[in-house]
Amino acid sequence: MKTTSPKVLSLRSCALAVAGLLLSMTSTTVWAADGLDDILSRVSARVADSLERFSETRCTEKVNQQKLSSDGKVERDINSTYDYLVIFTNAGGELSLDESRKPVGEGKPDKNSTPLLVTNGFATLFLIFHPYFAGSFQFTALGDETAGDRQLKKIGFHYVRGTRSPAALALRGREYPLPLSGMAWIEPDTGAITRIVADLGNTMEDVGVKSLRTDVTYAPVPFRDLKESYWFPSRASVEVETPRQHWRNIHVFNDYQRFSVSTEEKVAANER
Repeated sequence: MKTTSPKVLSLRSCALAVAGLLLSMTSTTVWAADGLDDILSRVSARVADSLERFSETRCTEKVNQQKLSSDGKVERDINSTYDYLVIFTNAGGELSLDESRKPVGEGKPDKNSTPLLVTNGFATLFLIFHPYFAGSFQFTALGDETAGDRQLKKIGFHYVRGTRSPAALALRGREYPLPLSGMAWIEPDTGAITRIVADLGNTMEDVGVKSLRTDVTYAPVPFRDLKESYWFPSRASVEVETPRQHWRNIHVFNDYQRFSVSTEEKVAANER
């Protein structure tokens, strides 16, 4: 992907080998009633299914790119809108995942200002729990939390160094894997992920990143021809700080439409 921005932070496009779908999860079980391994199995199956459904939809992505001052105030920002979809294919025994963002409405660039940070792919942060990447993380049960009328399980994750990571920093033609650690909120019965918060377990100041934090929320999206709703990304916030600069990008996803070769279905506003 070509960009004039100095840094591009993205979840890497990945090749998912079919043989890798049987990777086991490293876990620390502390729940007595609902075992962590059982919940992780449900989450893994749900993520694999949701990824296929996610690739059958397009949506509108609105991005607010912000440059922050040292006291956290917004110095400059740009709003952009995209037609967004994830292309998920299986060819030659491999599954490939690529993000497509077609500009719809772009903020007018200021030629006299420094470019803002570009953040791509954080809608698919749930790949942490996909069978292909799950072996790269240690999972820990962190207790329960009530959200509205739902009882959620909190699961911590910590990147295991030396393994594959679903996230990377693209800088000056190189990719640096991100050692993400954080927490996810899970519906224990369905395995649906409702929120993921992640940051760098260790700083990457050697490549110019002092801190990184991302917060992704998911919401149920119903479709008339499917029996159940799927939890798709609704909002992603990515905040990055270097020794000299501070950025925050906010991605909002809505107006999901399901499509196929010959038909397309739009979710009515009153169905969401």
